[in-house]
Amino acid sequence: MASLVCRDAGGYRRRVILYVCPSGTIGGGLPGPLAHPCGKAAKALDDAGHSYELRQAKGGMLRLWTWPTRARDRAEVERLSGQRAVPILVLDGGDVIAGSDNIARWAKKHPPLAADPSSQA
Repeated sequence: MASLVCRDAGGYRRRVILYVCPSGTIGGGLPGPLAHPCGKAAKALDDAGHSYELRQAKGGMLRLWTWPTRARDRAEVERLSGQRAVPILVLDGGDVIAGSDNIARWAKKHPPLAADPSSQA
């Protein structure tokens, strides 16, 4: 299988990283407001053919028992994005896209291309 390269002036040559909640990637295919944001982001990346690393952040808005440790559990997400909410997509250059709608727009705008094997080290 060929590695993926994204058509973009920034030259995304490595996998992007998608941070999601403990629900993971479920519910992304549900209609409109019923779709889970993390699942919606993953589905958009999948539908566009992107290769990505999936990382689950602990805690959740509706899981009240996780609130006391949420700052610690989502410290990495907050350091990367300035917020504790997921989903976020971290690009290979360190840029971060927050929110499922923004991630879906990025995925559509930057379709992946098969890498030229001669350009691989």
